[in-house]
Amino acid sequence: MTDKPEPFDPAEERRRIIAGRNKALGLTLLACVVLFFAITMVKMKL
Repeated sequence: MTDKPEPFDPAEERRRIIAGRNKALGLTLLACVVLFFAITMVKMKL
């Protein structure tokens, strides 16, 4: 019943890093879309 540490897998680490970057980029893109939408709404009301 000893838990053996899993061997280091560089490919898995790379996939994890890329997935994190993709999430950050997606959130940034979503924030830009929301910001542009808000700016457009404010300009239309003026």
